[in-house]
This record gives sequence, C-alpha cells and structure tokens, in this order.
Amino acid sequence: MGQLSLLFLVLLASVVTMPLARRSGVPQPVLMTLLGIVMALVPQIPNVRVDPELILPLVLPPLIFAVARRSSARYFRANIRSILLLAVALVIVTTTVVAGVFDALAPAAPLAAAVALGALISPPDPVAAVAVAGSVGLPRRLVTILESEGLFNDVTAIVVYSLAVEAVVDGDFSVEHALLRFLLSAVVAVLVGVALGWANARLAALLDDPTQQVALNLLVPFGAYTLAEEAHGSGVLAVVVCALYLADRAADADEVSYRLVGNAFWEIVETLITGVAFGLIGLELSTVLADVRTSWRGMVGDTAAVIAAVVLVRLLWLLPAGWVSEQWSHGREDTPISWRESLVLWWSGMRGVATVALALGIPLTVHTGAPFPERSEIVFIAFSVVLFTLVVQGFTLPWVVRLLGLDTGHDLHEQAVRELWWRAAKAGLVRLGELEQDEELPPELVERLRERQHDRLARLCPEKYEEEEALEARQRGEKWRAAFTVEQEMIAASRREVLTARGEAGADPEVADQVLRRLDLQSARK
Repeated sequence: MGQLSLLFLVLLASVVTMPLARRSGVPQPVLMTLLGIVMALVPQIPNVRVDPELILPLVLPPLIFAVARRSSARYFRANIRSILLLAVALVIVTTTVVAGVFDALAPAAPLAAAVALGALISPPDPVAAVAVAGSVGLPRRLVTILESEGLFNDVTAIVVYSLAVEAVVDGDFSVEHALLRFLLSAVVAVLVGVALGWANARLAALLDDPTQQVALNLLVPFGAYTLAEEAHGSGVLAVVVCALYLADRAADADEVSYRLVGNAFWEIVETLITGVAFGLIGLELSTVLADVRTSWRGMVGDTAAVIAAVVLVRLLWLLPAGWVSEQWSHGREDTPISWRESLVLWWSGMRGVATVALALGIPLTVHTGAPFPERSEIVFIAFSVVLFTLVVQGFTLPWVVRLLGLDTGHDLHEQAVRELWWRAAKAGLVRLGELEQDEELPPELVERLRERQHDRLARLCPEKYEEEEALEARQRGEKWRAAFTVEQEMIAASRREVLTARGEAGADPEVADQVLRRLDLQSARK
C-alpha cells in the first residue's frame, strides 16, 4: 500500500466514523486515533512520511478557522477572564511544572529541553475538546470556554516552545528576548489577521458567485498563518483574529446561497481534516516506537510522572480558578465555573494535533552537530500524553458527566432558541405592517401571511399564546404542513423532469444544473 492509498483510506474512515461516533457516543477524534493505532500495527500498512514542518501549516489553519468562524469577537470578550486563566496562565503553569518534573527525572538534559516538552504538551486541542464536549451535550457556556481555551492556548504554547527549542539548538537564551518575541508575535498576528480579514471582505464583495466566495475563504486561513509566520508572528493567532473579524462582518442577510454553500463546505472540510489529523496521530505511533526501539520500557516511569503532572496541574488550577473568576466578575455576569463544571473542564483537556506536530518538529541535532538531548524520550512522552488524554479521558468523559449529575443545559438552550425565533418572527410581522402601508398589499394576502407567521410563533412559543389561540394556530399549521408536503411533491416532480432533460441528447447540463439549484433552494425553505 502506498502513501496515496493510505491517505484515501484515512479520508474514507473520516466519513464512515461520523455515524459510528453518533451511535456509539464515542467522539470521532477518539475513534480515528484508535483506528490509526490499529492501522499502525498492521505490517502491510506503510509508515507515514509527513514532513513535521508541514503538519501545522496544512492541518491547523483550516481547523482553527472552522471553529473560530462559529463564534464572534464579542463572545470572546465576554469570556476574556476564562481565556486569560486557561489559555495563557494555565499553559505557562503547566509548562513550568512539567519542565520541573522532567528536569528532575532527566537531569542530564538542559532545562530548555524540559521547557520545550512542557510547552508542547500544555495546550489542549480545540477540535478534540469541542467534539468530545458536543458528543456528551455539555452546556454551551462550557463548550465556549473549551473553544476559547483551545483557540488561544496554542499561541502561548508555540511561542514558548519555539524559544525553548532555539535555546537548546543555539545554546543562547534571554528573558528580555523571550518577552519581546512574545509581544511582537501577538502584535504581528493581530495586524495580519485584521488585514487579511479586511481584504477578504472587500474581495468577496466583488464576487457574485457563492462558490467563488467560499473558495476565497478557504485560502484565507492558510494565507493568514503563512504571512504571520513569515513576519515572525503567531500564525494560529492570525487565523483566529481573521476568522473572528469575518464572523463579525458576516455577509448580507439576503445572501442565502452563500451561507448554504459556505456552511456545508466548512462542515466537509472540518470532517475530513479532523479525521486525517487524528488518524495521523495514531499512524505516527509506529514511527515513534521505531525511534525509541526497546528503550521505551525505561521511559514508562517518566511518562507516567509527566501524565500525572499534566492531569493534576489542570485540576489544581481549575478549582481555585473558578473562585478567582467569580470574584473578578463582581457578580456582573453568570460565572460558568462551578465545582462540578470545573471537574468536567478538567477532564476535557484532551491534547491533539498541535502537540504531535510540535513533538515531531523537534530538530534532530543542535548547532554543534550533536543529537538534540533526550529527543526520543520527549517525543515518546508527548505521544503518550496525547493518547492518554484522547483515549482515556475521551472515552470516560460521558461517564464523568453522568456521575457528577451535571445539567447539560439542553432546556436553557432550547429556551434561548425559542426566544430568538420569537424575536425574529416579530421582526417579520413588523416588516409586513410596513409593506402593507407602503405598497398597498391586498388585505387577504396580508391576513394570510400574518396568520402563517403567528402560527409559527404559536408552535414554537405556545406559552406566549392563549390556549384557544394556540389550538387554532396548530390547526392552521397542520393545513400549512399538508400544503407544504404537496408542494414538495410538486418540486420533486420538477426535479425529476429536469434530470430527465439533462440526460437528453443535445441538452446543456449547465442550464439544467442552474434550474435544479433553484428547485433545491425552494425545497430548503420551510
């Protein structure tokens, strides 16, 4: 089997494991990691040969962009305390503790090498965390905290990792240089992210076709990451800033086709790249074991100590962090970190793609030509941390949620959805009244549209209507649904006729596809 066949097999598994994950309750990243491990143990399947320097720029930008585009800058600002406590402070604390533990276990290695290990295993993966959290139905506020942490912790970790590796390779390090590098990296990333977001918005306005606009969006995360890295900034932060900029300046409300195409496209991208990324984690296991050979047995104790440090530091940080966040907020908002929620956030700290890429990206030698100190052990420990947090914590998180009796917040979420539907539908009624006055619409048309809108409201928010009004609305709604069913049958017959015409001799397929797309959009409207 060649590398191309292996890639196709992993992509196929990325699709197949999605329904399997829904039915089993096991998050898809966990399934893909396990599948990768199984494939790595099959002799007929070749070892993966991917340049470590390409893993981050090819995998991380689209995944980060896909997650960030679902949020907004205002939403992140509302959770700035959680971001600072988890994505910055906790990463630094975890790096420090792990570096201390590894330095005690391997005193012959330079301290900078221990810091590099701490930095590369400190950031939880946003894609894994959100996928796992979504599979167990965590409250939206906890998912938001995990998203915020995952999107911004890579920025801190990668900068610290880069400085530590440079210190080992060059034998030179200064605190002043490190702080300046950190600040410069953030400033450059923000500038690049905003500039590319602005440029994308302007270019997209010149494109009429939604597929062209979405294609432009695909290039943006790669461009933001690459330009920021070339300018010595944080590529991850640039992608996040660019995605948030575009999310807050969304397309025109009437650009339905763009949203339909864009959302479907990014769901496909996220599914495939997530599968490849976590499948790669499992497949790289054979490469790691080949590097350490039989010496892995002597690393088990050190690995267990580091895993314990990573897990315990997160727990010991999160429990008091909830109290600090509550005191910091001064009661101005509903602080989402109770002790039960802190335990769930603790057990949701799965590591993933960034950790693997950074571990494999450690140089083989230093400036003198000597081997990078303890490189094999660092890579082995990093992979062990990823596998433990993904497989063990990912499998057991649903059980932890049930054990703690944590409210998933489903009712609150549904209530928020109904309230927004009420607000949106009322806006439609207001607009109908304006059109009735301005354009002298036929009274029977206005009454019919008003009744239909009230029927929607009564169905979604029955508590806001009298019982008799709600009953009448339900009865009218049943008639509308019957009419809608008939209409869908009519549209389906139209589609079949178009497809028949498309296959006729001399027919122009492009004409048929244009008509078919309009019929599909009609079916999508309810």
